[in-house]
Amino acid sequence: MSDRIDAVSVLTQANVYFDGKCVSHTVLLADGTRKTLGVILPATLTFNTGAPERMEIVAGRCRVRQAGSDAWLEYGPGQAFDVPGDSHFDIEAVEPTHYVCHFG
Repeated sequence: MSDRIDAVSVLTQANVYFDGKCVSHTVLLADGTRKTLGVILPATLTFNTGAPERMEIVAGRCRVRQAGSDAWLEYGPGQAFDVPGDSHFDIEAVEPTHYVCHFG
């Protein structure tokens, strides 16, 4: 995991979800790859996925329950989890949780 992403374009309009409990910005790499960088404030939220996603936790702590599972797994800085496309996951941000989401 990296602490920076070089040579990118950033969309200035924020993506705001769940009444501001999750805010992110879209980052576009030169090769067309799209990522989002954001923060989830303490809450339990459900996200739906269209494409597969890899969520890297940059700071904070969260618990995640994948679709079809009863188990909650905890993640912190330097850890990541994968979510299949056309699915969903529950995330409980125990504290403000900063993340990078990789699509595809």
